[in-house]
Amino acid sequence: MRLFAAVLPPADVIGALDVEVDALRTLDGARGMRWTGRAGWHFTLAFYGEVDEDTVPELTARLGRAAARTEPFPLALSGGGQFGRGRALWAGAAGDLRTMRLLAERSEAAGRKAGVEMDEHRHYRAHLTVARSRDAVDVRPYLAALEDFRSRTWMVEELVLVRSHLPRSGVPGEQPRYEAVARRALGAAG
Repeated sequence: MRLFAAVLPPADVIGALDVEVDALRTLDGARGMRWTGRAGWHFTLAFYGEVDEDTVPELTARLGRAAARTEPFPLALSGGGQFGRGRALWAGAAGDLRTMRLLAERSEAAGRKAGVEMDEHRHYRAHLTVARSRDAVDVRPYLAALEDFRSRTWMVEELVLVRSHLPRSGVPGEQPRYEAVARRALGAAG
């Protein structure tokens, strides 16, 4: 199964971003973008890829330990950015990004210790992808529109192991479907 560890924003924060993204969709060139659906908005901490079902219990246990060693922390959606010359447009984060990076590192380490083969380690940058494009896109208008965006601050209190079901129908615009496999509380209570 295709898995990743994530932080999921609360529904009202997703709603605030949805309003912002609706405005972005009215900008010139927006039709050439593939907009991600609000049901899939998340901050990926560690991407595991295809994981054998027999490995999931060990991965879940290790993620539980990583979560228990990480205290809850404040986070908000804030601003935006891009990767790959506009091939990915994202909403950024503000708050305790140091702890979020630590949680991402611990999530990655949990995967490696559970035996998941992972790509080489990259510097973690908290982002929530809102659109993609096959071609390079001038995203300056989108970034300008996102510059002043900021959601309310919430406390991140759990790490979620998520299964990704990739689209199979071939219908243009079909989105992946995400399913929480396990939730682990942050902090000593976890």
